[in-house]
Amino acid sequence: MKIVAFAGTNSPTSINKVLVEYVAKQFDSNNVEFLDLNDYEMPIYGVHREQQSGVPQEAMNFAEKIDSADLVIMSLAEHNSSYSVAFKNVFDWVSRIQGRPHWGDKDMFLMATAPGPKGGANVLAAATARFPHSGANILETFSLPKFGSNFDVAKGILDEEKAKELEFKIAKIKEEVAAKANV
Repeated sequence: MKIVAFAGTNSPTSINKVLVEYVAKQFDSNNVEFLDLNDYEMPIYGVHREQQSGVPQEAMNFAEKIDSADLVIMSLAEHNSSYSVAFKNVFDWVSRIQGRPHWGDKDMFLMATAPGPKGGANVLAAATARFPHSGANILETFSLPKFGSNFDVAKGILDEEKAKELEFKIAKIKEEVAAKANV
């Protein structure tokens, strides 16, 4: 199973990056490719820019990475109750590639975390509602509230209930993706 994993932010110190790396390592880590949205930085999307220059190569490269995956693992940063600008811009440009759904009809494990008690619930809800219309097959979602007190780099998720929830969801995803591979 080929996995592409990334955080929906351009912050080099993102807690969502920490979470997505931790979760992706629970799968076959030899087959995980971590993406950094900083490698896909493009001009802010605008129709005039698209008409002048077309879709940037960075958007095509990002789409190729998604297309190469059997599973996409993503943890979205929440900025003002929505997507980060860095993520939204990549999403907007990829949506302009003709002849393909944004997410390439890929299976997805969608997550979010935040320092506060809602754990990125707003951005997770927005993505859960939107992404299936854009070619994502969301297998599971996971939200980790109060990241600072619920996660330790050496120990992982400290909240026992959230740790069990994540473990269950990872097992379920592994089973679903393996079943599809055997069909």
